[in-house]
Amino acid sequence: MSIFGRAFFDSSSKFERLLPAQPCLLCGASSNHSWCPQCDSSLPYLKGALCPVCALPAMGGICGRCLQHPPHFARTVAVFAYAFPIDRLVQALKYGEQLTLAAAFAQRLAQRSTQRPDRILPMPLHPARLRERGFNQSQELARHLARQLQVPLLADRARRVRNTAPQSSLPWQERRRNMRNAFACDEPLHGLHVGIVDDVMTSGATLDALSGTLRRAGARDITAYVVARTLPHGMR
Repeated sequence: MSIFGRAFFDSSSKFERLLPAQPCLLCGASSNHSWCPQCDSSLPYLKGALCPVCALPAMGGICGRCLQHPPHFARTVAVFAYAFPIDRLVQALKYGEQLTLAAAFAQRLAQRSTQRPDRILPMPLHPARLRERGFNQSQELARHLARQLQVPLLADRARRVRNTAPQSSLPWQERRRNMRNAFACDEPLHGLHVGIVDDVMTSGATLDALSGTLRRAGARDITAYVVARTLPHGMR
């Protein structure tokens, strides 16, 4: 039994735990992992030449957009394109409390990482959003990734000080403005390479805003770690 045969798409209700630990979350076949090898082979892994900064497909080297408008983070480690069924798995983690997925995603992020940062830091949620959701999916991802990479986790050193509108509800051109002055950092980061962990990168505005805050706190280098990268329609 797969996750898609249940009331998974009912966005009006809280996602329930979908399946026992052993069956593959995608097809229901017996598996010792979140999903089975057969399903894994069909997942939308990012392949080919990618911009090392933003992880969008590029014809070798840094893409034109990142050359013209460099973000505050230096590179992006991304595993999947944000497409079916990864989008459903990310939603299962984010809204359905399928926390075992955090370990599976973090393992694949660690496998793609070519550098080891000095610290790992999750994308913070505003306290109001955290109370509503009950947990921070980015912190769960960061906790497992820090363990995989064997680096310290800074769980509460960055804060979201403005309860911004959800980025997904805004046009791309308004997302950067929405994130202005959204974060604060309580930890001096002088000379450190910091890895920021989030579930999905779309425009990159949220990660850029947090990265700017960390730069002002002294971080010398920043890597963005995201489970999935949203691709523009022409690149899908």
